[in-house]
Amino acid sequence: MRVVEAFRAAFGADPQTVWHAPGRVNLIGEHTDYNDGFVLPFAVPWGVSAAVTPRADRTVRLLSLQSPGEPLTLATHEESKGWARYVVGVLEMLGDRVAGADIAIDGDVPQGAGLSSSAALEVSVASALNDLHQLGLSPMELALLSQKAENDFVGMPCGIMDQAASALCEEGHALFLDCRSLASRAIPLDLAAHGLSILIIDTQVHHEHAGGEYAKRRAECESAARKLGVPALRDVTDLAAALDRLSGAERRRTQHVVTENHRVEALIGLLRAGAVNEIGALLNASHLSLRDDYEVSSPELDVAVEAAVRGGARGARMTGGGFGGSAIALVADDRLRSVQDSVTAAYAERGFQPPRFLPATPAKGAHRIA
Repeated sequence: MRVVEAFRAAFGADPQTVWHAPGRVNLIGEHTDYNDGFVLPFAVPWGVSAAVTPRADRTVRLLSLQSPGEPLTLATHEESKGWARYVVGVLEMLGDRVAGADIAIDGDVPQGAGLSSSAALEVSVASALNDLHQLGLSPMELALLSQKAENDFVGMPCGIMDQAASALCEEGHALFLDCRSLASRAIPLDLAAHGLSILIIDTQVHHEHAGGEYAKRRAECESAARKLGVPALRDVTDLAAALDRLSGAERRRTQHVVTENHRVEALIGLLRAGAVNEIGALLNASHLSLRDDYEVSSPELDVAVEAAVRGGARGARMTGGGFGGSAIALVADDRLRSVQDSVTAAYAERGFQPPRFLPATPAKGAHRIA
């Protein structure tokens, strides 16, 4: 195992444990998590593996196979920069329950594709430390701790969806999560039985959310909720009346969040009824709402969605935080090549960088591998 070999070479001994946590793709329910709403992600086959041995002192030694060079040695958490802050943030949130650690990281989540490599990194490290120190934290508690690390230490105001998906997902299932109560249940997602696939279309346009437009959208939603006198936009029950009281960006953000929550529930209903072929229309509607009301799409994402549908996809939408990253398309297996050719041609016509196509099969959440 590469990460074990790297750990051994860097630190002179085998790690005491190795944990793997996956990235995720969100089937539907975008920008609803920090509005106390509903989401439906599933784990992807790519993730982050963390080889870990605890230390008696407070020193943290870090090595990433994706950042070649000598291991980082950090005497204090404040010294961390870049990717290391996601790891050290987890240690910071664990406080006195852990001391230092030697940690080697290996990941294969496509960077910048909106598949939540940061959550995979946080959850893999948190799970390993939970195991080694016998802390007894549940998968959801590990997800919440990882989210807090990203919110309070890294400075990215994300919701709980990414970390929860990485920690809780089950193979062959999507995860229905109520982001207020944190109640969740696994929803069977056997697309192959219906001759269908979810195709990830990586635009190869890197997205960066921390401190930027993502935080602005969240602030707009919170402002709208205050004006409407509700705890969160999830609590809006009369959309027409709510929209009459709002204007501009806050009106559009509210329209998206409320209708997106309804789309999550509708899609789950179709899956439970076995009407998998019918969910494409909800994906299309989600993308239009994200593009027009939430304004987090991009030319590359819009072209990917439009070309995928034109090439025969049952439905498509951007996924993740937006401003780049990936789209997903629901495609009959016999139309996969047609969809890929359509998107590739549309990108070439506009002079965009060629897209990358990744087959998405629902994978297992965080687990120990050594």
